[in-house]
Amino acid sequence: MRKITTLFTLLLVALLFIALVMINHKVLDHVRLDLTESKIYTLSKGSREVIDDIDEPVTLHFFFSDDATKGMTSLRNYAARVESVLREYEKAANGKIRLNIVDPEPFSEEEDRATQFGLTGATLNGAHETVYFGLAATNMLDDQFAIRFFDPQKESFLEYELSKLLHQLSKVDKPVVALVSDLPVAGGQNPMSAQFDRSMVFYEQLTQLFNVVRVPAAAESLPANTSVVMLAHPKQMSESLKYAVDQFAMKRGRVIAFVDPHYESDMLAIMGNADANSSDTSLLRAWGIEVNGDEVLLDSTLGLDIRSEQGDITQHPGFIGLGHEQMNSEDVITANLESINLASAGTVSLLPSSTLDITPLLQSSAQGYLYNASNYATQAGSSALKPETGSIAKKYTVAGHVSGTTISAFSKAINTASESDFKATTDHLNVLVVADADMLTDRFWVQQSPFFGDVVFTPFANNGDFVINAIENLAGGNALISIRGRGQSSRPFTRVEALQNTAQQRFTEHEQKLQDELAVTEAKLAQLQSQQGRSSSVMYTDEQQSTVDQFVEKRVAIRKQLREVRYELDRDIDQLGGWIKFINIALAPLVLIFFLYLLACALRLRPGKAYLKG
Repeated sequence: MRKITTLFTLLLVALLFIALVMINHKVLDHVRLDLTESKIYTLSKGSREVIDDIDEPVTLHFFFSDDATKGMTSLRNYAARVESVLREYEKAANGKIRLNIVDPEPFSEEEDRATQFGLTGATLNGAHETVYFGLAATNMLDDQFAIRFFDPQKESFLEYELSKLLHQLSKVDKPVVALVSDLPVAGGQNPMSAQFDRSMVFYEQLTQLFNVVRVPAAAESLPANTSVVMLAHPKQMSESLKYAVDQFAMKRGRVIAFVDPHYESDMLAIMGNADANSSDTSLLRAWGIEVNGDEVLLDSTLGLDIRSEQGDITQHPGFIGLGHEQMNSEDVITANLESINLASAGTVSLLPSSTLDITPLLQSSAQGYLYNASNYATQAGSSALKPETGSIAKKYTVAGHVSGTTISAFSKAINTASESDFKATTDHLNVLVVADADMLTDRFWVQQSPFFGDVVFTPFANNGDFVINAIENLAGGNALISIRGRGQSSRPFTRVEALQNTAQQRFTEHEQKLQDELAVTEAKLAQLQSQQGRSSSVMYTDEQQSTVDQFVEKRVAIRKQLREVRYELDRDIDQLGGWIKFINIALAPLVLIFFLYLLACALRLRPGKAYLKG
């Protein structure tokens, strides 16, 4: 009877376990608890909005060479991270996204499909087989976009890249970029040389990716279906165009403004016009954004080398070369850029009364200072550009992403036809302000070279990449703009690294002295031994033999000290490892046993209390 009862109990437990597994799979499948610091496995609100905008089913083909990456632990861990995030997209889409995982083995149909999708096959770590690690997205209309290869160094922007891919697939038409400018971006006759200049390289790049419509400053309105407004050194815009840009910002945001306290790439500026050639920033100021139009930014640390009129090379503090250290590494626009060149740039900040937020994208070094723009325009050479009296050296923001709540630059509609459509405030302004327009001109970031009768442009700075990244980001809409860089799945051992650095600083000098002393000792010992070797008939005297023995003993002693120093380097790390082992192996189980003991005592006391009450 007891055996039957035991068997029945085991069967009941087994059925209960199966039932709980099924309930978890069916009912609690969408329940997640992300305990990572940056919530790297949780989709942001912006990504969920992108998913909600998908109109038709999307298939994600995730290609990863599983067999070919055996032994590549870090790459396989990142692939697991990518797959996990893709499954989160699939679950959040409620059937609108289907994930297809493919292992493209060599010479297989799957490898041919990866090639057809344009994915990159790489040979890593001397592996003989080609490794595929990319994603292709397709819809019912056979439109397709791809991430050719997932770069582990861009892990923090994984969610952004995936959401951008889905956004591109759901919005197949090229975004319309309204380029408000009177600059000769599309080329034209050069007033200095009377020759026809070709279009600016940044403009050529934009037209390949977007539907760019040029809007002169005297225009009355913006093109229909405008996705992004780009202001490039706007001067004296018509009141109607100002109103159109303002209302676009109030309703849709997504404005990028390249404004300048002194645009020196203008032909009149090059020919020596005495006045500063500044942009109109009245719209930005009305929204609460301050762009200093009276002063230019100089930087004695980041100044670029130029050839002076005398023919020698000199540093120009007004021509600034920003490196990766001066860029926001946590923003997708600037994270992967290496250098950006500016000229007579201004500074960006918020007015004291502003309710907006600003995220700096480009900044000067700590040695930046401001210089009167009119005085700068009249200076013949860079040698005269010295800090003025009262100048304060500090970091200044050259470009920033401004967002939040603001009011219109207009108190009412400028004509009766638009009164019902007038919007006085917005909570979703998205304006990227760059206090320099010279960075758009070719001479500051591309080099021209002849090639069989044509001209080839080779970039030496990332100015064009910055423009494209910014417009791609803004064209994705507020949902895509809101997605920021996330943390990485592999966390560095910061405590261990700190201990290593401290120990290295403490013992390096001591170790170097010992190494030098050892080198001197071995040199003297070698000299004595070589004298003995040259004349085998000559024997050491007792004094000479004693000297040799002393050098040998000293060499042994120094080597022993070196071993002790190197042991000291790892001692603190070993102690930390010992404590971690103790906590994980001994302390944690003891604490758990203690709490279980307390729980057992509490359960034992309950029946007794009930009995006493009875």
